Amino acid sequence: MRVGFGRVLWRRSLNSNRSLSGSTSIDVFDRKAKRRQRNRAAMADDVHVYDYLKDEASCLSDRIGDIARHFPMAMDLGCGRGHLNKHLSKDQIGKLVLLDSAEKMLKQCQENEVQLLKVHGDEEFLPFEKNTFDLVVSSLSLHWVNDLPGTFHQVLSCLKPDGAFVGAMFSGDTLFELRCALQIAEMEREGGFAAHVSPFTEMRDIGNLLTRAGYSLTTIDSDEISVGYPSMFELMHDLKGMGENGASRTRKNILHRDTLQAATAIYKEMYGLEEGGIPATFQILYFIGWKPSPTQQKPSDRGSATRSLADLDTLDSLDDMTSADDK
Repeated sequence: MRVGFGRVLWRRSLNSNRSLSGSTSIDVFDRKAKRRQRNRAAMADDVHVYDYLKDEASCLSDRIGDIARHFPMAMDLGCGRGHLNKHLSKDQIGKLVLLDSAEKMLKQCQENEVQLLKVHGDEEFLPFEKNTFDLVVSSLSLHWVNDLPGTFHQVLSCLKPDGAFVGAMFSGDTLFELRCALQIAEMEREGGFAAHVSPFTEMRDIGNLLTRAGYSLTTIDSDEISVGYPSMFELMHDLKGMGENGASRTRKNILHRDTLQAATAIYKEMYGLEEGGIPATFQILYFIGWKPSPTQQKPSDRGSATRSLADLDTLDSLDDMTSADDK
């Protein structure tokens, strides 16, 4: 766990619609409202102050670097202000397409040594032909997508065979402290509570979605970041500064003053740090999936193993004996 000090609120609704992949999806977020929120955040004079969390997730570039391959054509899906682009080199990427639904954030992406093409578009409706990209990356934007299965299918379609989809998204226990504090405070003050922090996708769900979409050789892991704030109010202020405030279609627009005061006291009592202030947990899920290709490695056939798992503790000695026999 990494602990830092710096200075996010997601909600969900339950309207269903038909996705591009043909399955029924949950129309959770008001994406027009989310675009307005992110554009408004981009217009702030101190917008760079709130980049710390998404810059932290730029370690996704290290995972791309671990793939011993040059990608002539790549796309950053939901690029924001170009947090990931700053850490990519021409040795890794030939040409990079930056796509984001918030045009003001997109304009703030800085040029670097990689050739860039900026596209204002929607992560749920990708405007690209089949077999366009060698690599698609996405860093901390997919948690606002209503139809993840549909987006995964579209990414697979626009990837070339043996192309990679590498992503990071908020998951699991993200902001569980804020969720608990607000729920308890609303129950005490108002006799019920609304969803102020959305549920996040679990690791097992992403694995299932990638497999069902048709990706192969999928790998998934997670990291946890704890950020310290003076109080709950600074946390909520920073979430707004990041453009990560609530965008649910049924969001509750009012939090009563006494409920907020109670929530901040509960937050501090339940989770307060010994040195003062409060922590906020952000769990980030990292994944990679490959578009199937005849040239990819395949698992060995069942029954083809020459060693038993029961011999794991003796494999070193067996290898030594084999080497001696060869001599």
